Amino acid sequence: PSYTPHVFPMPTPDQRAENHRIAGVKAMKSRLWPAAVSEFERAARLSPRDALMWLNLARAHLHNGRVDDAITSAREALRLDPSSPLACRLLGEYLGQQSRFDEASDVFNAFPKDAPRDFDWYNAQGNALFQSQRLEDAVSAYFAALALQVDAAIVHYRLGLTFKDMGLTREATECFRTAVTLDSGNTRALALSLLVYQGRQICDWSNVANDTAQLLSALDSGDDAIGQRLSPFALLAVEATPAQQRRIGSLRTIGLTRHLQPLPPAPPRKPGPIRVGYLSCDFQQHATAVLITELFERRDSSRFEVRLYSHSADDGSAISQRIRAACDAFIDVTHLSNQDVARRMRDDGIDIAVDLKGHTRGSRFELLAYRPAPVQVGYLGFPASTGADFLDYMIGDPVVTPLAHAANYSEHIAQMPHSYQPNDRHRTLPPAPSRQSQGLPDDAVVLCCFNQTYKMSPQMLDHWSAILAAAPRAVLWMLAWNPHARANLERELQARGVDLARVFWGEKKNLSDHIARLRVADLFLDTWPCNAHTTASEALWAGVPVLTVPGPTYASRVAASLVTA
Repeated sequence: PSYTPHVFPMPTPDQRAENHRIAGVKAMKSRLWPAAVSEFERAARLSPRDALMWLNLARAHLHNGRVDDAITSAREALRLDPSSPLACRLLGEYLGQQSRFDEASDVFNAFPKDAPRDFDWYNAQGNALFQSQRLEDAVSAYFAALALQVDAAIVHYRLGLTFKDMGLTREATECFRTAVTLDSGNTRALALSLLVYQGRQICDWSNVANDTAQLLSALDSGDDAIGQRLSPFALLAVEATPAQQRRIGSLRTIGLTRHLQPLPPAPPRKPGPIRVGYLSCDFQQHATAVLITELFERRDSSRFEVRLYSHSADDGSAISQRIRAACDAFIDVTHLSNQDVARRMRDDGIDIAVDLKGHTRGSRFELLAYRPAPVQVGYLGFPASTGADFLDYMIGDPVVTPLAHAANYSEHIAQMPHSYQPNDRHRTLPPAPSRQSQGLPDDAVVLCCFNQTYKMSPQMLDHWSAILAAAPRAVLWMLAWNPHARANLERELQARGVDLARVFWGEKKNLSDHIARLRVADLFLDTWPCNAHTTASEALWAGVPVLTVPGPTYASRVAASLVTA
């Protein structure tokens, strides 16, 4: 009998694209990111009008560390399917990875009004708007997300962050408390730190002992995944031990850097001056800039070249212009990824990298885990150990970081001979105004404390009330940071027997006017366990003595360092 061969049809482009898509998904599940990129690129070439192929490619690029390519692919997916909430959300989130928050917000705002929006879309829109400081719009987006999923702890937490930036401290505190109540895992840990901090900002101490105990319990529980979500900054103003501060810094650092690998070894160093690179977002009207500018101006430029790596907007202030003029190069790295910043520092031949932020808001100190410089240092911005094994030194002095405290630090201690804190001889020292102009009595002993309210505590008010009781000619002068704190402090002082006629409040002022009014005070009462820092040096500059009690932690010894110097 005759034989008729069976002819298998050739796969169509759509079939071949689907085969590559399936292969790409398998590669992603195996975390083989370059292979996933290759497969999805082939799928997108074969089916270029399929938005889903471009979204798959965008995700693969992101995991492969190619954020620019991820943005390009996500943008193409949104072009092909303008009403896709997923394409819109991913493009906005990827732009956010490069701190392009204004662009991300514009992407969400341009989404067709009649297109579907889900919980994830509103949440992502709120994040973009929050990061671009469009705070009222962010609140609206978060409320829309909560309307779809009211028990979403992460949205309550982010809504709290937004209220915090709006100065609505009481509302922020309630959001963080809701998040803590709704969640038992990572979001609870994130919110718990800020619940303690914000509760102290408004001096609402009704739950402070319990909230603080929960925070320290979460840290001491041994659950490292939870510990990585806690904020080291929250421990500065509570009675935490140096060991607890080092542990929370270490856990948080691990959480930020666990996927980062050091750059390849650097080429041999080129001859020339030592290159020092400073990393911060505070090269503007900020306490750090005010303190450090003259340090740059007075350096030996024949031996040291200074470069600033800034990830903040230029506020156009005089101190911003002065700090830029004092350095050899000012590099705006706002929209560079952490790895790209590290590569730039490596390419610039930085010998000593100095992080000025540590575990504070806006920090990107974790990029130093890429090891862009042979020597890496923590300085000035965060008064505790970072817990980072990629920072070689913490700069202190014999008072603030005595060598007997070396076990409290993951970094080696490098001591300045007198005080770790630089200052500026050129800052103003205007004449003192009259006490009458400040609303103060002429015949009283004026005791002041202009520290932020989160540094205050029931124990501090116990001491201050006892001082006022024993010194009937004395009055207390504080800064009105927010109306809730003022009302709560007045209530607490009254409960301790203090006549409110002896309590006076100063409004927030610019630096020159603030230093001028400080000169009418007789004595500055410091807080514990988190001291005045720049505020203490301002008081000393104004000729006001500072009364402080050094404790076991860096933050509790700063004012003693300044007074000693």
